[in-house]
Amino acid sequence: MSQLMLLAIVISAVALLLLLVLRFKINAFIALIVTSMYVGLATGMKPDKVLESIQNGMGGTLGFVATVVGLGAIFGALLEHSGGARSLAHYLVGKFGYERASWAMVLTGFIVAIPVFFDVGFIILVPIVYALSRDTGRPVLYYGIPLLAGLAVTHSFIPPTPGPVAVAEIVGANLGWVILLGFIVGLPTAIIAGPVFGKFISKRITASPPAFLQEDEKHTDTSQLPNFGIIAALIGVPLLLILVNTISGVLVSKKIIAASTTTDIISFLGHPFTALTLATLLSLYFLGTKRGVSGKELLDISTKALGPAGIIILITGAGGVFKQVLIDSGIGKMLAHSIANSALPPLLLAWLLAAVVRVTQGSSTVAMITAAGIMAPVLEVFDLSAPHRALIVLSIAAGATILSHVNDSGFWLVGKYFGIDEKQTLRSWTVMETIISVSGLVLSLGLSFFV
Repeated sequence: MSQLMLLAIVISAVALLLLLVLRFKINAFIALIVTSMYVGLATGMKPDKVLESIQNGMGGTLGFVATVVGLGAIFGALLEHSGGARSLAHYLVGKFGYERASWAMVLTGFIVAIPVFFDVGFIILVPIVYALSRDTGRPVLYYGIPLLAGLAVTHSFIPPTPGPVAVAEIVGANLGWVILLGFIVGLPTAIIAGPVFGKFISKRITASPPAFLQEDEKHTDTSQLPNFGIIAALIGVPLLLILVNTISGVLVSKKIIAASTTTDIISFLGHPFTALTLATLLSLYFLGTKRGVSGKELLDISTKALGPAGIIILITGAGGVFKQVLIDSGIGKMLAHSIANSALPPLLLAWLLAAVVRVTQGSSTVAMITAAGIMAPVLEVFDLSAPHRALIVLSIAAGATILSHVNDSGFWLVGKYFGIDEKQTLRSWTVMETIISVSGLVLSLGLSFFV
C-alpha cells in the first residue's frame, strides 16, 4: 500500500474518531476502539490480527496505567476528604499574607492538583477565593485565575495525575523525568498564566459568584484541618522516591556509581507502584485512622474514588490499542519515516496534534491519548533520550490544554462558580488555558536544547 494511501487512512481515522465523539456522542473509549478496528481493516490486516492487536495494546498499556491511576485516585480522595487541600491553602495564605495571596493560591493549586483531580480541587478551594476577595476587596478573578492556573498546569504536566501518566506510558517516557521537567516547565508557566495574567484580567472583568456558593468558607473550622506538614510530606513522598530512583538510574547507566543492593532498594522503592502504594497507605493512617475515621468509611472513600478513575483508565487503554494497531498495520513506520525526513520537530508536531483534537472535541484527556497514540510509533525512528521523551509528554499535554471553550466541561464549571458569562469566560479562562499551552510549548522547546 502506498504512503499516500496510508496517510489518507490516518487522516480519515482521526476524522472518524471526532465524528463519533462529536456528532454521535459516543463515549471516547468506544470511539477509539472502533477507530482502531477501522485502521486495522483498512490497511489490510486480517480480522484476527486486528483483534490480537487490540488485546495486546489494551493489556500492555493498562498493566502500568491502571495501577498508577487507581492508587493516585485513592490518594487524592483521602486528601480531599480530610480537608488537606484547604489546610494547604490556609497555611500558604497565612505565610504569604493578603498582599501576596495570589501567589499563595497559584502554589496551592499547583500542589493540590498533584494527587487531586482538577475539578474536585477547584470546587474544594474556590470558597477560599471568595473569602479572600471579600476580606481584601480585590476582584474574585485576582485570586481565582492563579488558583485555576496552578491546578491546570499540574493537572496537565505532573504525574501522578492521569493525563501525563497515560501519555508517558504510551510514548515510553520515564515518569521521573516527566515529574522533574514538569516542575521546571510548570512553575514559570503557572506564574505567567496565574498571578501575572490574573492581575491583568481581574481589572477588566467583574465576577459575581452566586451568593449560595460563597457561604462554605465562612463556617470552616480550620482547627479541625490536618497539619500542613503532614499534607506536604504525604504529597512529597511519592514524588521524591520516583525522582531519587530516576537520578540513581542515570548515575548507574553512566557508570558514575555501581549497581548494588542499595540501588536495587532505591529502584524498588522509587518505582511508581511502590511509591504510590506507600503514599496511599500513609494517607490511610495519617488522614484516616489517626483522625478517627472508621475502616468502613475509609473503604467507602477508596471505592468511590475509583469511579472517576475508571473511565480515564479505559480511555487510556483504548489509546494503547490505537497505538498498537498503528504499529502492527505498518502506518506507524510510514509516519515515522515521513516525519523524520521533514523539517518539523517532533515536539512541535506532538503539540499540534494534541491542539487540533483538543479544540475540535474539547476533552484534554482524549486529545492527549490520540496525539500520544499517533506519536508513539513515530518516536521509534528518532534516537531520543529519556529527557526528550519526557518533553514530548509535556508538549502533548500543553497542546491538549489550548483554547478551552464551550465544548469543554471546565469552561462551564469556571463560568458557573465565578458568575461570569460565556464572553467573559472566553476572555479569562480560555485565554489562561492558551497561555499555559503556548508557554508550555515554548519552555519545552527551549529545554530540548539543554537536555
